[in-house]
Parts: sequence; C-alpha cells; structure tokens
Amino acid sequence: MKKTYILVVDDEPSIIRFLRAILETQGYNVLAAINGAEALRVFEMEQPSLVILDIMMPEIDGFEVCRRLREWSQVPIIMLSAKADEIDKVKCLNLGADDYVIKPFGASELIARIKAVLRRGETSAGVPMQPSFISGNLEVNFAQRRVAIADKEVKLTPTEYALLKELVLNANKVLDHTYLLHKVWGSQYKDEREYLHVFIRRLRAKLERDPRNPKYIVTVSGVGYQFQDNP
Repeated sequence: MKKTYILVVDDEPSIIRFLRAILETQGYNVLAAINGAEALRVFEMEQPSLVILDIMMPEIDGFEVCRRLREWSQVPIIMLSAKADEIDKVKCLNLGADDYVIKPFGASELIARIKAVLRRGETSAGVPMQPSFISGNLEVNFAQRRVAIADKEVKLTPTEYALLKELVLNANKVLDHTYLLHKVWGSQYKDEREYLHVFIRRLRAKLERDPRNPKYIVTVSGVGYQFQDNP
C-alpha cells in the first residue's frame, strides 16, 4: 500500500508536535516545515499527498504558499487559521485551497476533513459505468480522471473534479445547495454555502468561455446549480 505523506506547515512547534502525534496515530507519514520558504522546498523534494498550511507565518505567509503551489500542483490543501474570518476563508478558497479549519480544532474534526479531502482525490473511487461524458467541447473522462476543453487538458483540484463530476452525472437536473455540499464535502458542510459559491466560480473560470455568462454551469436562483448539456 502506498504511504500517505502529509506536509504540516506552521511556525509554532507545539502545533507541529500536536499534528504529528494525531496524524501518526492514523497511519499517516508526517513531513514538517516551520515557514513558507521551507514548505516550498520540502514540497518540491517530497511531493506529499496533502498539505496542512497555517496562514499567519513570517516572510512567506500561507496565502502566498498556497498561491505558489497552485501554479503547478493540484495537491489537496487544508488551511489553518486562528481567525474565524469569512474574508480570509473566501480568500483561501479563491487561491485554490480545498478546506479551511479554524484553530483551536479537535483531532477528530481534522482527521475527518483530511479523509474527506483525500477521498475526493482517489482516482478509482466512484467511477461511473459510462467511461466519459461529452458536452459541446467539454469532455470528462471518468476512468482517467481527466477533463479537457477542445482536447486541451484542464487541471482541476480533487474538490473541483468531485464537484464537476456530480454536476455532469446529473446533467440538466437542478441540484440544490444542500445536496451538492453533502455529496462533495460531507454532511458537516451543509451550511457552508460559501464553499460551493467559490468552487463554482473556480470551475467556471477554468471551463467557461465567458465565466460571467456561463453556458455549462448555470445558477438557479435561490435553489442551486444546473449543468446544461449541449450548451
């Protein structure tokens, strides 16, 4: 079985020790970095399966580390913050983070979120019977977990892909906010509509010719979203 390496980035040694202890009891292998620059070096050398990234760090903060990682990697990223600030949460999600956890947090909560994020990235999980979905110039190859627009591959994060898959498998159906949050993120996210709004924007930016006038992923006001086949 392939080992799962998790990179923990925090400038507080006590937080790193705490996270290392709870993650190792779950069978994960832990890499650590105490600042943003070190995190980028360790990531490049070790290629971990997931990054747990604190926001407030000297020199290169978590926002910038997340932005740089997203320039070339789709690795799942969970951000940590001591602030329950909606602005920071949205900023993290817009930069490409997959989740946002507020300190202090419980071990069980963090482990549940880690497992959920990793599960979205499993290429063999939940592969539909149909090998691919094609609509207009968009193709979603479920077996290869590959998305392309006009035969040009589009790189999606695990969460972006999971959301798109749910939408296209229910093409032309209106999916309400609660359903999508439950299916993609989990039951504990049923009230986190901002997650959904941000990830829909991210998908539109990658898939739509004009994200402000979407043809594939449309908003059904007050209800949710619909993927329109053959836009």
